[in-house]
Amino acid sequence: MIFCFSGTGNSRYIAKRIAEALEDDIIDLNARIKARDTSSIQTGQDVILVTPTYAWRIPRIVSAWIARTEWRDARRIWFVMDCGAEIGNAARYNREIAARKHLCDMGTAQVIMPENYIAMFRAPQAKEAREIVARAEPCIDEIVSHLKNGEAFSAPRNNLYDRLMSGPVNPIFYRVVVKAKAFRAGDSCTGCGQCVRRCPVNNIRLIDKKPVWEEKCTHCMACICYCPAKAIEYGKRSVGKPRYHFEALRYEK
Repeated sequence: MIFCFSGTGNSRYIAKRIAEALEDDIIDLNARIKARDTSSIQTGQDVILVTPTYAWRIPRIVSAWIARTEWRDARRIWFVMDCGAEIGNAARYNREIAARKHLCDMGTAQVIMPENYIAMFRAPQAKEAREIVARAEPCIDEIVSHLKNGEAFSAPRNNLYDRLMSGPVNPIFYRVVVKAKAFRAGDSCTGCGQCVRRCPVNNIRLIDKKPVWEEKCTHCMACICYCPAKAIEYGKRSVGKPRYHFEALRYEK
């Protein structure tokens, strides 16, 4: 069984590629988390978790959901993490998750995909994004090969920088950076509610047909990147930057 959480579609695309190759099912964690659904799941022996990288680990809302949800019959787990640059030492913390679930950890694989974190960085234009995805395809194919053969992933890089970023920097990043107060909707907002529907943590409400952000934000960037009117900004940090979500690429392998 494949579990997938995705902010702007990169992880969803990778999960679909894996599901098609393995003829397996995908559980949409966005929907489960949004519905606060932690009911037990019959997974079968093998579990594949596909997520983006948030502050050099899997998203906290995903690890929290895993901790609260019973996986019946699960024996082995593979972690697949996409990122704009690097996953740091996420594999160490994934091993801890596997141990708490009494699962055999089959390793963590990294896939470089287009950047979406426009709260800090610049997302690529569509042409460059398609090129990045094309370069990721051999990596996804290699991941699929390991999964088909029931093989563990090769150990990812693990240097001092990786340990620093996934270790002490991760909680600092969440405490200092991951906040919703800088989000705002401009005059071009139509009140369509797309941001409300996309938010996996129910952090956005429409008041007088304008979105209002509360305090549970996970910085998935779904609200700002899927806004059809491009009406949402993250303070001054997102002004003038291209928005990115995978579906807009109309990418086909």
